Amino acid sequence: MKKVFCLLLIIPLFGIAQLKSIPKKITIAKPKIMLPKITPTTTGISNTIDISAGLKEALNNGITKEVSKLTAVDGFLKNEAVKIIMPTELEKVESTLRKLGMGNLADQGIVAMNRAAEDAVKEATPIFISAVKNMNINDAKSILLGNEDAATKYLQGATNKDLYAKFLPVVQQSIGKVGADVIWNTIISKYNTIPFVNKVNPDITDYVTNKSMEGVFKMIAVEEKNIRTDLKSRTSPLLQNVFGLLDKK
Repeated sequence: MKKVFCLLLIIPLFGIAQLKSIPKKITIAKPKIMLPKITPTTTGISNTIDISAGLKEALNNGITKEVSKLTAVDGFLKNEAVKIIMPTELEKVESTLRKLGMGNLADQGIVAMNRAAEDAVKEATPIFISAVKNMNINDAKSILLGNEDAATKYLQGATNKDLYAKFLPVVQQSIGKVGADVIWNTIISKYNTIPFVNKVNPDITDYVTNKSMEGVFKMIAVEEKNIRTDLKSRTSPLLQNVFGLLDKK
């Protein structure tokens, strides 16, 4: 009987000791509710670097897919969007030559300019690819949410001066390679010998350089627009995730 009494006495004392070890203020843990973060992560994009990578991929697609079309025979000549025609200051030259039965010479001049552009773009493509790599990621989000050609315009504005400096000698070499310089010298010489006309001496190399670059950016913009608006043009998970943000605007 004494043993039972002692046991009954010990149990309450043990309970009191345990109670003393419990903190006076009891905090009841609330269940955590995981709210989705309002960041690109919810659509598979981890950060601005991913957006930048997506834009670079889109521009590279434009270069490899659309610009490559320009390097083919008639890539410029038979593409009305980028075909190089007589410069404005030589429209009168062209008109006069045709009136004098030398329309074939004018046609040769147009073909020669476009051939030079087609040839030059083959050499210049790596320059554009290098320029894409240098895109500043800080501008990525604003470019993504910009107009349908925002990335192309950004690339053009950021690289136009340097590209011109690098592109010009390529075009000049191409003009000589396809014989455009000889044809144009003939055209100008023929025109300048016509009585009572104002003599002309246009810088064809500069003109073809600018028109070639203009054509390249125009074709890159075509691909950018496709990726922005056509789901089928988003040919990789990165493009699907990045440009998928635009579908939710």
